[in-house]
Formats: sequence, C-alpha cells, structure tokens
Amino acid sequence: MPQAWKETFSRYRDIRLLWIFLMGCSSGFPFLLTGSILSGWLTDAGIKRAEVGLLGSVAIVYAINFLWAPLVDRVHLPLIGRLGQRRSWILVTQAMMLAFTLLLATVDPTSHLLMAGLFAFGIAASSATQDIAVDAFRIDQFAPHERDYLPPAAAIAIIGWWTGYSWPGYLAFTQADNLGWSTIYLMMAGVIMLLMLFTLLVREPDTGRDRLQEQADRQYQRQLHGHRWLSWVAVTVVEPFAEFFRKNGVKVALMLLLFIFLFKIGEAFLGRMSVVFYKEIGFSNEQVGEYTKLFGWFLTVSFTLLGSLFNTRFGIVKGLLLGGSAMAASNLMFAVLASTGPIEWLLVLTLVIDNFTTAFSTVAFVSFLTLLTGRAFSATQYALLASLGNLGRTTLAGLSGYSVDWLGSWERFFVVTALMVLPSLCMLWMLRDRFNGISENSEGSAHKKYK
Repeated sequence: MPQAWKETFSRYRDIRLLWIFLMGCSSGFPFLLTGSILSGWLTDAGIKRAEVGLLGSVAIVYAINFLWAPLVDRVHLPLIGRLGQRRSWILVTQAMMLAFTLLLATVDPTSHLLMAGLFAFGIAASSATQDIAVDAFRIDQFAPHERDYLPPAAAIAIIGWWTGYSWPGYLAFTQADNLGWSTIYLMMAGVIMLLMLFTLLVREPDTGRDRLQEQADRQYQRQLHGHRWLSWVAVTVVEPFAEFFRKNGVKVALMLLLFIFLFKIGEAFLGRMSVVFYKEIGFSNEQVGEYTKLFGWFLTVSFTLLGSLFNTRFGIVKGLLLGGSAMAASNLMFAVLASTGPIEWLLVLTLVIDNFTTAFSTVAFVSFLTLLTGRAFSATQYALLASLGNLGRTTLAGLSGYSVDWLGSWERFFVVTALMVLPSLCMLWMLRDRFNGISENSEGSAHKKYK
C-alpha cells in the first residue's frame, strides 16, 4: 500500500502538469470577468437581480462552442500558427478578450446595460473558444497508455482554473469600493497580458493528431471519389461526432450525454446567484473577496488534490458518486445560511463543504469526460461533452434570478437546487457497471478506426 501511494504522488512531478496549470489559469480567469465581478458591479449599480441573472446568460456560448470546435481542431492560423495548433488559438483568443475587457471598462451599466452585455458577450465568446484549445492542450499532453495521469492532470487543471479565478477575484472585490469597478476591469486587462505571457512560455504537446486526421481524410476521399474539399468538410465537421457515437454505440452515447447534462445543473443555478445572495443577506464586498475567493482558493486546492488521489486509487465512478452526493448537501448548507443571515463562521463552514463537493465532483467529472475523448479530434469531442456539462450553467441558470423571485425565498431556492442533483445520481448508480466498463475499455479506442 505505501508503494502504491508513493507511485500516485510521483506523478505530480511531471513538468507537463506545470503547463496544464498555467493554461488552467488562463481558462478560469475569464469566468471572473463575466461572472462574479460583473454580478458585483451590476448589483452595486442597482441593477435588478433578475437582469443580473439574464446578463450572465452571455455565457451561453460555453454551451454551444462545440459548433465551431472543429475549426480549432483543423484550421491552422497563418503566421502565429508557428506556435502550434493549440497555443496559437489560445493566444489569439486572449488578445480578443483583452480588447473586449478594455472596452467594458469604459461603459456605465446604469445607462448602457445593453452595451455592457455585448462586450461581456465578446469576452465570453473569446473565452469559450479559448477553452476548446485549452482542454485539447491538456488532453494531448498524455498518450492513451498514460491513463493514470488523467486524475492528476484534471486536478492540476482545476487548481489552475481556480487560481486564475480566485486570486484576481480576491483582488477585485477587496479593492472595488476604493477604486471603482471600471478601474478593476482595467486591472483585469493587465492580468490577461500576464496570461498571454504564460501561453508563450508553455510547450506545445507532441501528438499523432495530424497523422490520424490525414488517415481519416484519405478514407473519406475514397468514399467521396477524390473530392478533397468535401472530404475536408466531412472530416472536420462530421467525423468527430460520428466517431464518438460509433465508439460508444448510440444508446450508451445518448445515456452519457444525458448524465453529463444533469450532473451539475443544481450547482449551476447556485453558482449564478451566489454573489447576489452574499450581498443581499448582508456580506460586504471585502468579505465576499476574502472568504469566497481567497479562502475558497485554499480550500479548492486542498480538496482538489485530495480528490485526485481518491479518484486515482478508487476509481472515477466512486468519485462521481461521492462528489455528487456532497453537492446536494452543500446546497442545503446555503439554505441554512439564508435563514440565519451573515454569520461569518457559518459562511466558512458552508464554503468548506461547498469546495469539497466542487473539488471531488469536478476532478472525477473532467477525468470521465477525458476518458470518452478520442485523440484525433480531442478539441471537438471534449467541447461537445463539456458543452453539455455547461448547458445548465450557461442557459437554464440564466433563469436563476427569476427562480428566487418565483419561489419567494433563498431557502426554498437552495433546497430546490439540492434536489436537482438527484436524477443524475440515480442514473449513475443504476448504470455504474456500464460506466465502469467505459472507463476501463476506453484507453486507445479512439485510434482503432484509423489503424
């Protein structure tokens, strides 16, 4: 047993995990710009919570980014493409985010709410495209036989995500009252420039993606009687999705997609309204920054590492069951906090439970999605799966503000979000043997068609 744990810990010394951490920071940061910072700014400006929830729906692009993910997989950018397929797309999208952030800093949301929403949408669309390349960057780092690296890689990516999200968020909320939100957005533009430097420093993964795509292209050319352009379109647009359904079978593929959609929907509703909730029950901007960003970061890092060790030793499906069950419990803790008011020690306890559930469930969830992803079209297939996972957060969660108003109290709202996770847990329990089989047999299966 000690030797097994020693081997588990040894995987964290791989330099590729550092690249994944830096790209995770780049992936997490934009959610701050269109999420909690935007919510805090709009709330302080006197915008109604229903409108805050709706404006947060700019994140719908995360749910549909699989539609243009094939371009990220197949289109080589001119000039900047020398950085590599993944890094070039990441750098271009970061430059776009920088431009939209500078524009958003010039807007007064009380008089130009629509304009603020358009610039926030630009940030979200750029970020959603960046995520396609970042996720593929992580997946491409490890060969199919390095399956034991998936939970550590997922954990480091999550830690990077929360580092990029929490530390700038802590800075933003603790300085917002002194500097004003427009100045905060200018500071965040500086963070984007730092992230662009990270992109230049990391190493492009070396994979056989081009070879696999060329083999698929030759097969389609034979079927299409040598029409090269039709073949390119078929390989780019059709084959990534066809390969996923062919590999898993239509029935299992549809069950997987439904489970992925349902698993985090309750957490999505809670996350959209969390900052509004904290401020409405009496917590200050500084308290929100210290507890949810700074303290929350330390909790997330600790529990994410613990979650990755658990998933490596005991399996991803058990991690999903544990994380999902705890997810429902954490939402109930928010209901307790809503009934008591702004008690700091209770907020700390709630955040401990909430971050534990987020860490365990997300490590298992990301690892599970990675196992389902093929190597030839990693960007497209992971984007499809991740988009379904984001669908509740980015679309239905836009109604979260109206849900609070309709239910009449924060307590009822959080109880309902706790119940939302139950259907996916029931599905996971009933299909646990099938899901375990997918986890065990997925290694290398994406290559079979092209060998």
